[in-house]
Amino acid sequence: MEPNPTEDRVTPSVNVNEPPEQDHFDAAISHVDSSYSSGVLAAKAAKGILYSVIETLGTLIGDPDLPEHARSGYQALLVSAEELRSRID
Repeated sequence: MEPNPTEDRVTPSVNVNEPPEQDHFDAAISHVDSSYSSGVLAAKAAKGILYSVIETLGTLIGDPDLPEHARSGYQALLVSAEELRSRID
């Protein structure tokens, strides 16, 4: 399929100076949990996705410019992702 050069491309507005919203990480973790539990997602795929989420959360938590209230939210999500990963192992 060839791209249509006449199509309008929508570029999402993302502020690279702001950390991602915590709701997105929570939704990703919940989605992996429900997909793995229902048998739709294989264990290795679930662990791979969780690895990426855990690494990203770890990077965000290590940011010295991150406000403390945001850091605690990301830490709670990190614990949740690690617990899910250990249940899958």
